[in-house]
Amino acid sequence: MTRDLHGRRILITGASSGIGKALAQQLAFLGAKLVLAARSEDKLKAVAASLPSPSGRGAGGEGAHLVVTADITKETDRQRVLAQAVEYFGGLDVLINNAGIASWAHFADSTEAILRQIMEVNFFAPAELIRKAIPILVNGTEPAVVNVSSMCGRRAMPAWSEYSASKYALCGLTEALRGELARFDIDILLIVPGLTSSEFSQHFLKSEGKAQIEYDKGMPPETVAAAIVKALKKNKTETWIGRDTQWMLRVNRWLPRLVDYLLARKVRKLYEGV
Repeated sequence: MTRDLHGRRILITGASSGIGKALAQQLAFLGAKLVLAARSEDKLKAVAASLPSPSGRGAGGEGAHLVVTADITKETDRQRVLAQAVEYFGGLDVLINNAGIASWAHFADSTEAILRQIMEVNFFAPAELIRKAIPILVNGTEPAVVNVSSMCGRRAMPAWSEYSASKYALCGLTEALRGELARFDIDILLIVPGLTSSEFSQHFLKSEGKAQIEYDKGMPPETVAAAIVKALKKNKTETWIGRDTQWMLRVNRWLPRLVDYLLARKVRKLYEGV
């Protein structure tokens, strides 16, 4: 199967920056009609104004794509995003669950509030968006759901405990729904990116991890977005993005105890004398 994205009505959450912004740019270039959702109205409008227009809606800028300021952890906002998509474009063909949040700190030093917030954004919000979108997607053209998880959703990492748990949950939901949504002819795709250089790290709920992570050496958001677009076109069930992801997940598949040992040794060294 090759999915033609020209004219497709696509909802992207977390569209104001990073991977979401890059996705908007690349999908708009292919002629998609976009619903851009995030909490920052100013950033969303700036993204929308920079995009080429979908066919039949003028020369781009305001009004060419739909901007919906929303907090997807709120039920009323989720319903409003979907309702406005239907009102504006007459339906929806693709839902991309991209919005996410993280904390970089050890579980013992974190809080219940942080755990719950991460689970709300990374798992419950996309889960409920999917549930509400199913009756709409059923009437779409080659409908699909794209869930953007993380390497941490396939191999949990120290200091990323809450984030790993939320992304593992999203991976599990995706696998379960792959069978369930088949009767509606709705495809569900899983994206597993590695370290990405974006604004994501600037918004951690907690940032106390001791390991040195060179975010500036991560993949550009545009690289991740291009891989997501390719996966959507080819209808690829699961896509691992980045050399770090490929290496870690392949080693972990065959030698999980070795990975456990190496990670534990690294943590012990970081916390020597503490």
